[in-house]
Amino acid sequence: MCGRFAFYSPREAVARLFGVTDVPEVEPRYNIAPTQYVAAVREAGGPRHVAMLYWGLVPSWAREKSIGARMINARLETLPDKPSFRNAWKRRRCLVLADGYYEWQRSGAVKQPYFVARADGDPVGLAGLWERWRDPATGEVLESCCIVTTSPAASVAHVHDRMPVIVPRAGYAEWLDPGNDDTDRLERLVGPEVDPELVARPVSRRVNDARNQGPGCVEPLASDADGDAPG
Repeated sequence: MCGRFAFYSPREAVARLFGVTDVPEVEPRYNIAPTQYVAAVREAGGPRHVAMLYWGLVPSWAREKSIGARMINARLETLPDKPSFRNAWKRRRCLVLADGYYEWQRSGAVKQPYFVARADGDPVGLAGLWERWRDPATGEVLESCCIVTTSPAASVAHVHDRMPVIVPRAGYAEWLDPGNDDTDRLERLVGPEVDPELVARPVSRRVNDARNQGPGCVEPLASDADGDAPG
């Protein structure tokens, strides 16, 4: 699964890589957790733009917002079969902006966190689905999202048996197009054989607590002097 990630790239990088002209200032965050708002690129009712979406998809038919806490991820392999994700998979896809994501590797009683990112340091677009939900009690509208996961790329398979789907840059237009309902082609576009040249580096166990923020969260461990290095 994908339960934590970081996004701190400047707006200029987002504009250059994702084709968004009016990029809002987004606070750099190094330890983003579910039920927080995340920056996502989408095409909905107009040109491509960045929206802040609640992480934890709340289907339009849900009675309560709380269901979103259990809907942070969706497995690529089962999207057509799940009522919670089926419609969004066809019509409401987005790119969740990230500079990398965290995954934990168990070694005995210890779970060592790793930060997984592109080898060149550029941000990535994690495959996301989004929904619009209206609170039946208050009428308040909530736009929420989840992150699609798949089997891991070869470069990071040693860390965990799942990873977020990373949409290739050449596929952004197809993925975001709300009129594109060719889900068979979309699945091939982001299949597990697509390896975006990722690297996984062990980081401090400070990231285990989502309250911890700052660049230190993503810095690779230089040694095991502080007791945080694996092994």
